[in-house]
Amino acid sequence: MKHLWTPWRMPYLQGGSTREKHCIFCQKAEAKDITKEHILTRGERCFVMLNLYPYNNGHMMVIPKQHVSALEALEEETLAEMMALTQRAIRVLKEAYHPQGFNIGINQGEAAGAGIAAHLHQHVVPRWNGDTNFMTIIAETRTIPEWIDETYERLRAIWLDLPDEPSP
Repeated sequence: MKHLWTPWRMPYLQGGSTREKHCIFCQKAEAKDITKEHILTRGERCFVMLNLYPYNNGHMMVIPKQHVSALEALEEETLAEMMALTQRAIRVLKEAYHPQGFNIGINQGEAAGAGIAAHLHQHVVPRWNGDTNFMTIIAETRTIPEWIDETYERLRAIWLDLPDEPSP
């Protein structure tokens, strides 16, 4: 068996029952230091942050501030803001990385693969032809070619500079 050292995951793993008592997304929604928390923006009802355990470079999550576990529990205004932030996330990722496609989705419930099932969130994952290689398939290990802080700086700058309205 090969080992891949991932010491940055230890605080998450040691969270144990703390994870159940304190929702990480609710904590991040209220966090003071958005850079430290890798939060790209906060809207009135939702916020966007980088996934700390990304599937690919630039993997973002659009998260409602409201602590709910089901899409149908969200108010229409929250749903509208989620979609508007998702559109902007796609535009930012296109400018930053020129992906050839996207996976956009919600894993609702533990059975559906939600890592944090108690607080609904939507993934926006940029994809490229051939972005899964032997490491992903044989070693079951993702390779991310850029440090998360560098990804954050790149995407945050574009997020702030991008016009509010998409160009035709």
